[in-house]
Amino acid sequence: MAAITPASGASLSDLLTAVKNLVTAVGALQQAYLNVNGVSSLEAISTTTVVKSSAGRVAAISVTTAGSTVGHVYDSANASVTTAPLYVIPEAVGLYIVNLPVNSGIVVAVGSGQVLTVSWS
Repeated sequence: MAAITPASGASLSDLLTAVKNLVTAVGALQQAYLNVNGVSSLEAISTTTVVKSSAGRVAAISVTTAGSTVGHVYDSANASVTTAPLYVIPEAVGLYIVNLPVNSGIVVAVGSGQVLTVSWS
């Protein structure tokens, strides 16, 4: 009966490369999670406000004080430029998941009497 020779396994270099690739993938996953859920927030918005003046993502809006009219989110870097409406903010108190990208920036125009918190990336 012939002796069975064990097959050679992966080298140390192969194992370290696999670990490096795994760490890189987990880092990318973490960044994607933060981008979708927002990495920053701006609280107590009660007037038209430029939240961000560059490309990004509106993650969520929390209406903390109800208003008598709806508010709006615009894809703009200037509070006076409201030609690209993105989202209508309901009058009622609540958390609203938006999860929409913007190219120019984020401008939030609150409804009459509203107070908001915006989460964004």
